[in-house]
Amino acid sequence: MSSAGAVDLSVKIGALRLRNPILAASGTFGYGLEFAHLVDLNRLGGFVTKGLSREPIEGASAPRLYPTAAGMLNAVGLQNVGVKAFVAEKLPVLRNFDTAVIANVFGYTIEDYVEVLRVLEDADGLAGYELNISCPNVKCGGMQFGSDPLLVKEVVGATRKAASKRPLWVKLSPLVTDIGLIARAAEEAGADALTVANTYPAMAIDFRSGKSRLGNPTGGLSGPAIKPITLKLVWETRKAVKTPIIGLGGVETVADVLEYLSVGASAVQVGTASFADPKASQRLVEGLERVLSDAKTFTLNEIMDKFLAENG
Repeated sequence: MSSAGAVDLSVKIGALRLRNPILAASGTFGYGLEFAHLVDLNRLGGFVTKGLSREPIEGASAPRLYPTAAGMLNAVGLQNVGVKAFVAEKLPVLRNFDTAVIANVFGYTIEDYVEVLRVLEDADGLAGYELNISCPNVKCGGMQFGSDPLLVKEVVGATRKAASKRPLWVKLSPLVTDIGLIARAAEEAGADALTVANTYPAMAIDFRSGKSRLGNPTGGLSGPAIKPITLKLVWETRKAVKTPIIGLGGVETVADVLEYLSVGASAVQVGTASFADPKASQRLVEGLERVLSDAKTFTLNEIMDKFLAENG
């Protein structure tokens, strides 16, 4: 294995420079602390915390996870300790690590998002925010914030004003007719980067009982099954905007990483793979280092040029 200093895996996401393009995804890595005894957090480009809300949320009833043939269903219900407890209890410990900590933020009204960010803005130890806009806007009859360009502009614009200290990433929903239209709305409203994309609604049924395999009737599908769909969404988003993109969906191998980078992503997030192998994110960093070393290249740009020349 090549040494960490032998190659340069660093990437820029707007004004934020990451050590490498591998981040652990929100909802799959806890608050980061739960994985600190398994993964060297300092080796990662960063990680995104589980979603933080204005008040604590208990989440969905069990079972919350169910394996599928090519992925996983989850119905966790956005369980979290609430933003104030996160700042008081989790963030002081996270400051001890030399990695980019991105706080995922969600709400059911624009005021919810703004209040969470107001609390986070006063705290030290974060590199940026990731806005989950795949949430139902209760003031609009439950329509997802991320499904309508006008709502996207409204929530991103309001949170951009509230989040003046740090970069604001916006995590897009895949449940749209034209993701380029949604991406442009987020970009115009001030998003510094776009995470593409969230999970896909799906379900699993026990035909004997007629009941859901989850505590909820439906859940979100993630894992290798969604990678070809999300890869296309990243490609479509890249054609529509100049904003940096973080690809998310079925990343398990170094080839997966390179494929996302080749269609326009600047970095990737690792989600479902961490359930099967808690060290998956660190393993991908080390694998990417080996690929560069074996190819006798020293930067990601060089290996991408070779990759595209051979596969383009």
